[in-house]
Amino acid sequence: MSGGPRHGTIVDRRPSGGGATGALGSYIVRDDEEERYYSFDYRQIVTEGFRTIRTGERVRFHISPESPDRAEFVIRLDQPDPAEYYR
Repeated sequence: MSGGPRHGTIVDRRPSGGGATGALGSYIVRDDEEERYYSFDYRQIVTEGFRTIRTGERVRFHISPESPDRAEFVIRLDQPDPAEYYR
């Protein structure tokens, strides 16, 4: 497992379970190369706009050095067309 950026696909979103108190929504990303699963919450999404990701979207991320089952610095690779996103 390298310390560099990883690529993966969002496979699940849960309405709670993220954050220090467990009150934030959490996401699960599957690593394309190693097929391992990592969790993260919206605070780890790096974006210019809304911090939201949909199941099936492709992302780039890093593995947290403090918690090897957590993803951080999650970046969406395919930005949706705003008109399509809000249908």
